[in-house]
Amino acid sequence: MSQFSDLKAVFINCSIKKDKKNSHTQRLINRAAGIMEAEGVSVDHIYALDHQIAFGMVKDGTENGYENDDWPALQKRIMDADILVVGTPIWLGVKSSVATLVVERLYAYSGDHNDKDQYLYYGKVGGVLITGNEDGAKAIAMDVLYALQHIGYTIPPQADATWLGEAGPGPSYGDTEWNGEKLGAPAGYDNDFTNRNTTFMAWNLMHMAKLLKENGGIPAKGNTGKDWQHVTNAQDQNPEYR
Repeated sequence: MSQFSDLKAVFINCSIKKDKKNSHTQRLINRAAGIMEAEGVSVDHIYALDHQIAFGMVKDGTENGYENDDWPALQKRIMDADILVVGTPIWLGVKSSVATLVVERLYAYSGDHNDKDQYLYYGKVGGVLITGNEDGAKAIAMDVLYALQHIGYTIPPQADATWLGEAGPGPSYGDTEWNGEKLGAPAGYDNDFTNRNTTFMAWNLMHMAKLLKENGGIPAKGNTGKDWQHVTNAQDQNPEYR
């Protein structure tokens, strides 16, 4: 039995393509997911545009004027997982509008608490995958990983990976032809930089999730709403001390 067989991961593809088969981001997600599955991790895939997801900082859109909202069911799948990876394309140098929507819906639950009175996502780990043909990958990684850690996710080293094609129009990740011209190997599949970082990300997420799971998550001392004033805290420190 693999050392990671007790872990669960969920990948959320925030492509703006309605048809999953045309998603280049999904192809990079599949490579990372394949690493985890080979190591015994149970992997769940969510393709955001397959679902009706309400807008806004709400837990359930049906309680805020929307007729349908699949997010509460998706939130349960996310909470069942130890690892969350957000996948997004680059458009105009930033993450997709769908990725922004997903982050907002995650954020709507961030004030809830786990069974140790910590914020809800404590003890879980997060990463991000990015594809595109323009600059912005590092800015998107900073954006998404900041958001995840801000709401409670633990971010291990090298928790992002990306593939970027040549600037401007051209083949996207996994394309085998462009403008009618047949390419060689699928674009990006043999890129050592992308393959190395995708491998690092997948393994670091597994290692960190395993460490947290084996140790009961992050200790609940100094980071809960009820006890922060009963341990060493900022309020009791002298700002003129040094």
